[in-house]
Amino acid sequence: MNNKIAAIIPARGGSKGIPRKNIKLLDGHPLIAYSIVACKLSENINRIIVSTEDEEIAAIARTYGAEVPFMRPPEYATDISRDIDFLNHFFENIEADEAALIRPTTPLRTPEIMDEIIDLFFEKKEEISGLRSVNELNESPYKLFRLVDGFCRGFFEEFNGIKEYSNLPRQTFPKAYEANGHVDIIKKETLKGGTAFGTKIYAHVGPSVVDIDSLKDFEYAEYQLQTGKSALAKHLRRL
Repeated sequence: MNNKIAAIIPARGGSKGIPRKNIKLLDGHPLIAYSIVACKLSENINRIIVSTEDEEIAAIARTYGAEVPFMRPPEYATDISRDIDFLNHFFENIEADEAALIRPTTPLRTPEIMDEIIDLFFEKKEEISGLRSVNELNESPYKLFRLVDGFCRGFFEEFNGIKEYSNLPRQTFPKAYEANGHVDIIKKETLKGGTAFGTKIYAHVGPSVVDIDSLKDFEYAEYQLQTGKSALAKHLRRL
């Protein structure tokens, strides 16, 4: 079975929370390098394409072995740009029916799990509108609050007819999952409906993986790289 797929790594230059986040050094290499190397070590990814509007990011991406065959329009690289914008731009420029979305803010993915996810997609391809990698949450959303004029309010009207549900045992509630960015897979056909993943999103349930949103996340990822046995770190240290 030919389960080969192109990867798109979106990397805009205008990050506000951590300036120039996508090329900030992590254990001596730019953040984006880890996603590029993960794709190179995957058996199922046959093209690594970086989507960016930033010339410096493009140059660094090419140095680590990615393609940048087109530049992303600046209007698709703002703080409020939607994923569907750069994804449509990708499919306008690359002949493919699907793509593996590899976000650079998830640097410590495992190539073997990436291949497992891609294999699952091709197994389910005809039945689904997209695929997302997820991990189980320790806490249910039924345990969370929003604040209304300083008062705690649940996000739901009730649970099984119970209005004050927040103090129920955790095991009472259904399991909850969050997308973890290990690999998401987009179908070109689904994008035509105006959504990235559609309504039949299949899930690959796997381990959680660090997502870089803050400097503390950077520090934690660096600690993991220095104390663990990451194949990505070993590959990069040989460069």
